[in-house]
Amino acid sequence: MKRIKAACICQTLHFMLKEDIPHEVAVRQVKEDFEKYKTTLERNRTKYKIVEQTEQPDGSLIVKVIKQSNMSPVGDYLD
Repeated sequence: MKRIKAACICQTLHFMLKEDIPHEVAVRQVKEDFEKYKTTLERNRTKYKIVEQTEQPDGSLIVKVIKQSNMSPVGDYLD
């Protein structure tokens, strides 16, 4: 028999600009989308850690995150 002792998922997310709206509005929307993403994680009680957050020259955002997988224990992954 086996049991999961700890599990996390590592993701690199690219919050991209929408092309059909003005640049300033698109940049603001990217930041709002990122905040909504974090709010959703917190609302779902998903444990997470933002490892890196990089704003690109065009205003888009690349985020590296480690987050809890399927409500499994996270062990020391998020320390």
